Amino acid sequence: SSESTGSKSVTDEMAFQPAPDRFSLLEHACHLRDLEREGYLVRIRRMLAEPGPALESFDGAAVAAARAYLLQDGRAAAHAFAAARHESMRLIGTLTDADLAREATFAGKRVSFGDLLAMMVEHDREHRQEIEALMGKMEAD
Repeated sequence: SSESTGSKSVTDEMAFQPAPDRFSLLEHACHLRDLEREGYLVRIRRMLAEPGPALESFDGAAVAAARAYLLQDGRAAAHAFAAARHESMRLIGTLTDADLAREATFAGKRVSFGDLLAMMVEHDREHRQEIEALMGKMEAD
């Protein structure tokens, strides 16, 4: 369902893309959900279970195109992201100093658990900035 907010529906606002190569709010929610579930959570589990695993990259643009994010339910995606992030945080909360020093290979480089956590924080920061800019543009229109 789409709730009306002025002349635009919530659905229209969720799908608004500020530029052809920039995510809408809906696409941000779907991307964050998929990356958390299929990227970060898998990497965390593998680093805890395997000695020196080779971690897979996640091509967010390719996944977005293949999964038709603009046709998905943004609210469901946001809830699924929150659930996956909760699980990631539960696992991260159990890490010992020895766990934080564990290493894996990612993008051809050795990375520690601490490096992986720093990547998560930086990725979150980038999306937060993009979402804030998008919200500002939507409010101006």
